[in-house]
Amino acid sequence: MEPVVLHETPARLRVRLPAVSARDFNPLWLESWLEAQPGIRDVRINRKAGSVAITFDPHRAGRSAILQRLVDFRSEPAAGKAGAAEAAPAEIAPLLGNAASLALMPWLSPAQRRALSLANAAPILLNGVDTFIRSGVKMEVLDALAVGLAGFKGEAYSAGITTFLLALGEYLEHQTERKSDRLLRRLLQPEPAPAWVERNGELTQIPGDEVRVGEIVVVGVGETVPVDGRVVEGIALLNQAAVTGENLPVRKEPRHRAVAGSVVEEGRIRIEAQRVGSGTTTARVAGFIQSSLANRSDTQRMADELADKRVWFTLITGGLVYAFTRDLTRLQSVFLVDYSCALKLGTPMAFKSGMYRAATHGILMRGGSAIERLAEVDTIVFDKTGTLTHSELAVTDIMALDESHLDENALLALVASIEEHASHPLAQAVVDAARERDLQHITHGEVDYLVAHGLSTAVDGKRVVIGSRHFLEEHHNILFTQHEPAIGRLQEEGKTLLYVGAAAQAHSAASPIGIVALRDTLRADAVYAIQRLRSLGITQAVMITGDKRSKAEALADELGLDAVYAEVAPEEKAAIIQQLQAQGRKVAFVGDGVNDGPALSVAEVGIAMPRGADIARATASIVLMDDRLAAVADARELAGRTMQLIRSNFHMAVGVNTAVLAGAVLGKLSPVMSAVLHNGTTIGVLLRALVGVDINGLADNSQSKRR
Repeated sequence: MEPVVLHETPARLRVRLPAVSARDFNPLWLESWLEAQPGIRDVRINRKAGSVAITFDPHRAGRSAILQRLVDFRSEPAAGKAGAAEAAPAEIAPLLGNAASLALMPWLSPAQRRALSLANAAPILLNGVDTFIRSGVKMEVLDALAVGLAGFKGEAYSAGITTFLLALGEYLEHQTERKSDRLLRRLLQPEPAPAWVERNGELTQIPGDEVRVGEIVVVGVGETVPVDGRVVEGIALLNQAAVTGENLPVRKEPRHRAVAGSVVEEGRIRIEAQRVGSGTTTARVAGFIQSSLANRSDTQRMADELADKRVWFTLITGGLVYAFTRDLTRLQSVFLVDYSCALKLGTPMAFKSGMYRAATHGILMRGGSAIERLAEVDTIVFDKTGTLTHSELAVTDIMALDESHLDENALLALVASIEEHASHPLAQAVVDAARERDLQHITHGEVDYLVAHGLSTAVDGKRVVIGSRHFLEEHHNILFTQHEPAIGRLQEEGKTLLYVGAAAQAHSAASPIGIVALRDTLRADAVYAIQRLRSLGITQAVMITGDKRSKAEALADELGLDAVYAEVAPEEKAAIIQQLQAQGRKVAFVGDGVNDGPALSVAEVGIAMPRGADIARATASIVLMDDRLAAVADARELAGRTMQLIRSNFHMAVGVNTAVLAGAVLGKLSPVMSAVLHNGTTIGVLLRALVGVDINGLADNSQSKRR
C-alpha cells in the first residue's frame, strides 16, 4: 500500500491509507506494526477518513523510515488477530464541536441556541433510541432522556453543557480503554525478528517467520532469537526478559534451549530451529493471550448484571422523584447518574491490566476467570518431577568400592567415558559431572548397549559393565550384597543408583567396581515458594509422585508439605484432585508432563511449568514462562491483589454514585454537577484499573531468593 502524505511537521505525519477504511481491516494490527518501530510515540487511525496520524521522535525515527514501514505493512483481516473486541475509537471531533458550540451560544438568538443544542444532542438522542430498540433500557437511554428533558424545557445552556460533559466522559473512557488494549497489543502481535540462516554454505538473512524446522540460525550480539531451538555451537548470554520477565541474562551453550524473542547480549551462537513461525514461544504467547481475552469471569458477568439492574434502579428512582416533586430538573439530575460504565468497564480493564503485568513477569493467565479462580484457591497440588524438582538428574555420590583400586575421579571418568555413547538422562548427568571436573576421557573398546539394562565394553583388558543392579547381578554375576548398608542408605535418600562392575573372564572373577548415585535436584526456591504460598492463604500443600513412599516422604518432610501421594500411576492424578475437591477444597495443580493434562483440566486452576509438554500448556489455565517455582506464588499474589482492586473499585463506584443519586433525589445537585460527578467517578475507577497492581517487588524477591 502506498501512503500519501496529507500533512506533516518535524515530529508528526498524517498520511492517507485507503485500506484502513475496509470493513475487515484491523486497526490494532497496524498500530502494533507501527509502534514496534523505534521512535514512534503514538499512532491514531481514522477509519472514516482513511488516514493515519503518526507522532514520532525525529532523532530516532526518520520520515522515510516511517513511510517505508507503511509500504512494508501487510494488511491482515480483523478475525483471528486482535482476539478481543476492538475498543471504540476515542473521537475528539464531537468534543471540540460541543466546546465550540458552548462558546458561540452567548452571541446567538434563543432560537439559534435551541437549534444548535439540538444539533449537538442529536447523536445522543439517536443513540438512545437505537439502544432502546436493540437492547432495551440501558445507560444510553437514560442519557438521552436527560438531554431530551433539558431540550424540552428550552434550557439550551443546560443541554449544551450536559452534552459536552457526556462527550467528554465518553472520550476519556474510550481513551483509557484504548490504553488498556495497548498494554496487551505487543504481547498479542509480536513482530517476527529477521534471521540469519545457513543455506547452501552461506549466511542469508530472511524474515524470521520463513525459517524452516531443522535449519541452522546464527544469532550475534544485539540480535533477537527468531526461533525456538537448541544451541548447537557457541556460548552466549541471552536476555529473556521479553519472554519470561527474567531481567538477568542467562548463559546458553550447546544442548541448551533458546526461545524466540530472547536477545543476545554477549557472544554468538548457532541454533537448530525446532519451532518456527506460529509455533515459536512468542507466537504461542500471543495465541494464549488472544484466546484468554474472550474468557469472561464470574466477577465480570456479575458486574454487568448489576450494572444493568442499576439502570432500572435509576429509571424507577427518577420516576418516583418526578411523581412526588413534578420537578423536571431534579429528574434530569437523577437520569445522569451512571453506575454502568464504571462497573462494566472497570472490571475487564483490571483483568487486562493484571494479565499484562503477569505476562511481563513470565506468567500467562488465561483470562479473568483464571485470575479469579486462583485468588480463591486454598490447596495447591504439585507434581514432583519437573515441578518441585528439576527434570535433569545430577550426580550426588560417587562410591569407589574397595576391590576397584580407583579413586572417586577415576571412577567417574571411567563411567562417563562409556556412558557418553548412550542418550538416556542418567548417562547425560554422568557425562556433565565429568566435564565439570574437567576429567580426561578413558580409552575403551566398542560399546555394547542392551536397552533398558546397561552397557559393557573392554577397558585395559577388563570387561566393564554399567547398568542396573539386576543387570549386573543376574546377567553377569557381579554381586553387591556386601555393600547392602551403603546401597540402602542411598536409596532411602531417594537417589537413583548406577552400578559399575567387572565381568568374569578367564583370568579373573567378577567383581563390583563402584556405584554412582543420582537424584533429580530440588529446586532452589521450592521451600521459599511453598512458605510464601502459605503466607498468601494456601492452607494445604500436597505432592503427587510415582516414586516409592519412603523417597516421597523424605522429600515432603524437607519441603514441609501437608500430604504426599506416592507410587501414583499417571492416570490416578486427576482422581486425587477430585478427592480433594470432594472435601470442599479449591485446588490448583502444578505440573508439566503429558500425563498431567487430565489433572490440569480437573483442578480449579491448572498451572503448567515452562518446560512442560504442549498438551500440559494447552490444558492449563496459567502457564509459567520463567522456570522458577516462586512464579506460582507471584501468580497467586497478583491474582489476590487484582481481585482486591476490582472489589475496591466496585465499592467506590457504587458508593460515590449512590451518594450522587441521593443528592440528585434531594435536589442538592444540578444536572451539570450530576454529570461531572458520575463521569469523574467513572474515570477514576478506570484509571485505577489501568494502573493495576505492581508485582515488581515480587519478581525482585523471587530473583534475590534464587540467587
